[in-house]
Amino acid sequence: MKTCINTEKAPAAIGPYSQGVSATPFVWTSGQLPIDMKTGELEIRDIKKATKNSIENCRSVLEAAGLGLANVVKTTVFMTNLNDFAAMNAVYSEYFAENAPARSCVQVAALPKGAPIEIEMIAG
Repeated sequence: MKTCINTEKAPAAIGPYSQGVSATPFVWTSGQLPIDMKTGELEIRDIKKATKNSIENCRSVLEAAGLGLANVVKTTVFMTNLNDFAAMNAVYSEYFAENAPARSCVQVAALPKGAPIEIEMIAG
């Protein structure tokens, strides 16, 4: 059974998609841009802050589904500049220090709104 997940604690969808979808026992988040939900601003200059914002937005979607980062089994990180990989990884490792999920990280030509990073997660 499919359930769409929506929360005001993460950026609203900017197209025809849900912030997340649950299909027992898994939840998939849509890619989360680095929008600071306290200010509504997109972080484009500091990759460390951008990474934090994207992870926190994924966390909010997961929490709306009754899960947390400890439940994440797979992440995908999209970056516009892999030269920022070490800085992204430093922040990422603060969230996933132990029992880290599987991960893919790819460089892409562009992301919505000119974002430098987008992260999606699968949890269960």
